[in-house]
Amino acid sequence: MSDNTVPPVADAPAKDAPASAAPVTPSSRRWPMVLLGLCLVAGVAGGLGWFMHKPPVLPAAALASDKLGMSRPDGLLETNSLSQLPKDVLAVPFLKATLTEDFVFYYQANADRLGLIGSLRRIIYEHDLKLQDSLIEQLFDQPADVALWRGADGRLKDFLLVMDRGGLAKVLEPLAKVALDDSQLTKTADVKVGSDDVALYQLTYGASKSLLFASHGDKLVVLSNPAKLYEAKDDTAPEPGDVSTQAIAALLNGDKLFPEAFGLQPRAPEVKQRLSVNASVLAMGYQRFIPNFAGVRFDMDDKGWHSYLAMDELDNQPDFDFKPIWQAMPMGASACVALPLAAEQQKPLLVKLGADEASAQTLTEHMAGAAGLCWYADSRLYTPLLVASLKDQDSTQLDGELGKLFGSMVGAYEANVDEHAFPVVETQEGQSHLWQRQVSSNFGPYAAKDAEKPDAISGKAFMKVSLARHGSTLLFSLDDKLLDKALGTLNKTFPPMTDVLPKDLLMPFYFGPDAMAQLMQKETLDSLPQDMEPVFYNAAQTMLIPKLRTLGGYGKYALTLPKGSEPNGHWQWLPLEWKAL
Repeated sequence: MSDNTVPPVADAPAKDAPASAAPVTPSSRRWPMVLLGLCLVAGVAGGLGWFMHKPPVLPAAALASDKLGMSRPDGLLETNSLSQLPKDVLAVPFLKATLTEDFVFYYQANADRLGLIGSLRRIIYEHDLKLQDSLIEQLFDQPADVALWRGADGRLKDFLLVMDRGGLAKVLEPLAKVALDDSQLTKTADVKVGSDDVALYQLTYGASKSLLFASHGDKLVVLSNPAKLYEAKDDTAPEPGDVSTQAIAALLNGDKLFPEAFGLQPRAPEVKQRLSVNASVLAMGYQRFIPNFAGVRFDMDDKGWHSYLAMDELDNQPDFDFKPIWQAMPMGASACVALPLAAEQQKPLLVKLGADEASAQTLTEHMAGAAGLCWYADSRLYTPLLVASLKDQDSTQLDGELGKLFGSMVGAYEANVDEHAFPVVETQEGQSHLWQRQVSSNFGPYAAKDAEKPDAISGKAFMKVSLARHGSTLLFSLDDKLLDKALGTLNKTFPPMTDVLPKDLLMPFYFGPDAMAQLMQKETLDSLPQDMEPVFYNAAQTMLIPKLRTLGGYGKYALTLPKGSEPNGHWQWLPLEWKAL
């Protein structure tokens, strides 16, 4: 395959060991989709990268699934075996060392999975269907495609599964015969597949959950949320997660509706697992600011896991240079992301947040198109450092507009302050122009008693939100100490990230496991006060902290795109390379 193969890593991690495909964390409750969520952290890392000017391109064509009344999925899992996916994820030594057998046990013992299996076993037993007890395991050991959609909370929630039943087709037929005589299994509708009327059944399981399924030939289709089934009409577009009976009929007929939604060719036989996630999940609501980014993908074959980044070509796409971002970022970060920033897209948001039209227009016209975020172990997860580039080396003419923007957009209602907001403190020294405002917040790093006027603080803590311009570099953070450190980096009194990064490479992501482990440990323990959450606190100390220490034993690495990479159309898949530093 491509040179983005994850390098081998010994089970006992070393400081300079090569990095694995991606750190993963579970992100959903339903067992078939929660497995896909494992790769989302790495997806965020890989998805925020880049790009070069190309001629205008045509808009994406309507998909077959759109025409059949199925909304585009947010995620897609294509697998040789659903039951093998947890084991295959642990084939990455990095993940094996941090997840171990607890990960497999958790998903095998998931409440939804156990409830579904229990309901099917009861039906088999009570109706004396003479089916083997291993039927469920055999079902999960078949090739399958799983499309996933986000719920209202942003997590992957609803799914549509298409499975090749193979030799199990005849074995499953007795299940349909009990539908007229069982409280948990009922026939709800018929779908037309060719000239055949195929029954659609609803299975209720657990306390109040249900799913729909239908089978035809060697295909089994399962819809996790019956409320998402509808009859497609010419004048109605599907809502997120909606699936029409026409789409189900097409899937039962063997049509492949999912891959084209991710710009994919049919999965090659040697690819055992293919997980694709689009930008709607990974961008966390900020997709309009990074329109180049389409999604990420992880493939597994006999050589291991491979990573890919999908990009969309845009009109009038400027060249991006990430070097100024890394030159401004202080060394010692837990994780960093560099991203292409669509400046013109920011203007409506700036106006909505309180900026006047002229100020918003001035700023967007001067943005250079690249920005970056870094998290640090000595700060908090919710206070990263933001660095952005301006087009002009001498950008002092922007200072008036920046000050107005900061004053209108940053602050909180302060009941104990005359103007109901603390004043903006503005200072200038050399090339640095700094704006800072005190904001009451229980999440702030400073205790209220340490303020100049403690009685003015609404709550028990506060923060010093800061914005600075240093030459053609903009800096922003809720943590003023991080911003001070970045100013020191620009003034060459503190080492920059470029001192530890590969030279002349297009790098959208940096990951320092040791610093990340420290940050995650601090965030976890701070969210579980020992006097209020003794059980969860002790569980974290016993089970999570040792895993974080193992994570911290790995060396730093960078995620890079090959030299000369560029998008060419929609859903252009580019190989990602993981480089040990």
